Amino acid sequence: MNGRFRKLMNDLHLWLGLASGLILFVVCLSGTIYAFRTEIDEFFNKEKYYFEIPAGVSKLHTDSLVAMVAKSEKAIVTGLSIPAKGNRVWVFSIKPLEKAKGEERGKQVFVNPYTGTVQSDTETGSGKFFLTMMKLHRWLLMDMKTGRIIVGIATLIFVFLLLSGIILWLPKRFRYWKQCFTIMFSGKWKRLNHDLHNVLGFYSFLFLLIMSLTGLCWSFDWYKMGASKLLKAPVLQRGGGKPVMSSTSSGQTVAFSSVIEAANNELPKRGNIRVSAPEDSLGVFTVTKNNEAAFNVTATNKVSIDQYSGNVLKTEKFADKAFGAKIAASIKPLHTGEIFGLFSKILYFIFCLIGTSLPITGTFIWINKLRKQKVIQE
Repeated sequence: MNGRFRKLMNDLHLWLGLASGLILFVVCLSGTIYAFRTEIDEFFNKEKYYFEIPAGVSKLHTDSLVAMVAKSEKAIVTGLSIPAKGNRVWVFSIKPLEKAKGEERGKQVFVNPYTGTVQSDTETGSGKFFLTMMKLHRWLLMDMKTGRIIVGIATLIFVFLLLSGIILWLPKRFRYWKQCFTIMFSGKWKRLNHDLHNVLGFYSFLFLLIMSLTGLCWSFDWYKMGASKLLKAPVLQRGGGKPVMSSTSSGQTVAFSSVIEAANNELPKRGNIRVSAPEDSLGVFTVTKNNEAAFNVTATNKVSIDQYSGNVLKTEKFADKAFGAKIAASIKPLHTGEIFGLFSKILYFIFCLIGTSLPITGTFIWINKLRKQKVIQE
């Protein structure tokens, strides 16, 4: 490799790393903490998410539950999530009939399907904490518009740091290859710090690059639109393509139970179900369902159902999508590590933790070089 090019990469890697180090540390650290938000929140608030299944009692009819929630909450039910696990609460999305002052959108309530009682409709302490971590991760607790641009610029720099880091990681001579893959724990502090930065950076390269490239979709609209054109499918956008509409604009809307039955006939495999009610008189019921046995647990199938006749208008199966469309639909789980369930989340947690350490070890490498230069000059 040309010596001048390597020096240029080294200088850019150093100074860009120092310039963005603090922001990258905060973004990676908050991302690491946020990785297991669902598991931690459910662990500390089991009474919110789970219940004891009563013996000899059946679940209430879906339409009865919808009516009970609408009456008790004085709201319109706009959506319903039915988990595959039998002892887990059903989540109802509701829109109050009379909006309170300052309330712009609806909320969710957690309901026991055997009793119809609302177990919770408030944010837990751990939930509030993770919401803060999300805001810190996405826009540094700043104004959303400004914060996400700053995070986006730092992420672009991080992509360059990852790529230039691989170039600098490549050994100058063949006999040095072995030490590029191993950490010398028996060495002095400077050598250990150097190995922690270089070797761990190499092993986490691919995962951190995926996190960075997908994360940019939340920072820049031009990047998201570019990704959508590249993948030929909408990225982080609802719908896509020609919208599906109901056959008429008047009449009696079918019940949630009929919609769920129609969707299950189309998608019989067991999985979590999410039903969204039509937004207007021309809209449709949208039902998404995942295959619980699939390796990619975030892969969802979608059914569009006429709100008046209950007929299936369109079925979209994840397996039938083009490769680009599959990637586009998986941008969020690819970024968060949820794509393959707990297995991938553990991997993401480890590599995101390594990403948090890179600005620290990199700064110490720079400090050690300054000290060395000072000693030589003296």
